[in-house]
Amino acid sequence: MTTKNIAVIGECMIELSQKGSDVKRGFGGDTLNTSVYLSRLVPAAQLKVHYITALGTDSFSDDMLQSWQQEGVDTSLIQRLENRLTGLYYIETDAHGERTFYYWRNEAAARYWLESASSDQICQTLAGFDYLYLSGISIAILSPQSRERLLALLRACRANGGKVIFDNNYRPRLWQSREETQAAYRDILACTDIAFLTLDDEDMLWGKQPVDAVLDRTRALGVGEIVIKCRADACLVSEASGELQEVPAVKLPKEKVVDTTAAGDSFSAGYLAVRLTGGSGGAAAESGHRTASTVIQYRGAIIPRDAMPARAG
Repeated sequence: MTTKNIAVIGECMIELSQKGSDVKRGFGGDTLNTSVYLSRLVPAAQLKVHYITALGTDSFSDDMLQSWQQEGVDTSLIQRLENRLTGLYYIETDAHGERTFYYWRNEAAARYWLESASSDQICQTLAGFDYLYLSGISIAILSPQSRERLLALLRACRANGGKVIFDNNYRPRLWQSREETQAAYRDILACTDIAFLTLDDEDMLWGKQPVDAVLDRTRALGVGEIVIKCRADACLVSEASGELQEVPAVKLPKEKVVDTTAAGDSFSAGYLAVRLTGGSGGAAAESGHRTASTVIQYRGAIIPRDAMPARAG
């Protein structure tokens, strides 16, 4: 069996969460969540999961690396930048359970992973990978020059036979304008083989349109496989053959839904765990729903390992 390699590109931040007078420290990041769940779901002999980012040289970054390594995520291509720190966000929860988020990330190390002395060599290595995975946040944090370098990497990987996977994950506060985001997304989607589109994010970015119009717009950019995530409803899978499948979500009693954090990230991991190991789009979507429905029954983005659904294969 030949081991395949996937690089998951993005940012993980220090998370401080306040409830009453208690403050708890953790870590959070959309692509990091996906990489952890994917590593848990697929044996490393089949698919080796690498996380790609930049961290500081501080103790927080040390803790991050150690926790990812314990999850089986390969961290050998993560850069440590002496003059940068890891980004931070703070969650304040009021008496009614409503959460407010505050971010400190403008100078975060992850923004500069493509601007270091090591970035050329890392890009050469990644260009030979089987899969590159990134999200809307992965590109939003980059400078325009770094986005161009990232596009060159995606094109090089595809030219070498690799595939690019993109999750739209649109966060308006990270962008200057919708027009800037639309242009960047068009460029990325033109290099994408599998696209995960959260319908709410599509509506926010492009304006509310029928699902058929969303599919047509994305196909026109050259994306062969499209997965549309509709919150707790069925997802739609459009494969390169043109077949469109509707795959029902797992329905849970309301009292079992504890925390929807990382629902979309874990869905993507569950989908890819099956799809990248030879399964069909329909079976992959079922795995995505099963993984997400398990994750939302626990508090926090990363659930206990012993609560995970069965591995792929």
